Amino acid sequence: MKKIFLCCNAGMSTSMLVKKMREAAATKGIEVELTALPLEKFNEGIEQYDLCLLGPQVRYKLAEFQKIAAESGKTVEAINPMDYGTMKGDKVLDFALELLK
Repeated sequence: MKKIFLCCNAGMSTSMLVKKMREAAATKGIEVELTALPLEKFNEGIEQYDLCLLGPQVRYKLAEFQKIAAESGKTVEAINPMDYGTMKGDKVLDFALELLK
């Protein structure tokens, strides 16, 4: 099972998006573990999860986090701001799954 976490300042807005992503996964019959974590939990998150998606408000951390993640063969990408703002869980889930291929 693929494990994905979303990372933002406090984990609040991403929690809503995680809920939408879970609904999309259930609809599509995809087994995936999803959670939201605040920035300060990134290091432990990247050890436990296959992929990290950054909320637009913490996009500035992308290069730094990609370097850390690369050390353990993991991926970090930023969520499309439009998909994030409109809470398109299905689109963000598709994006995440594409990154994990």
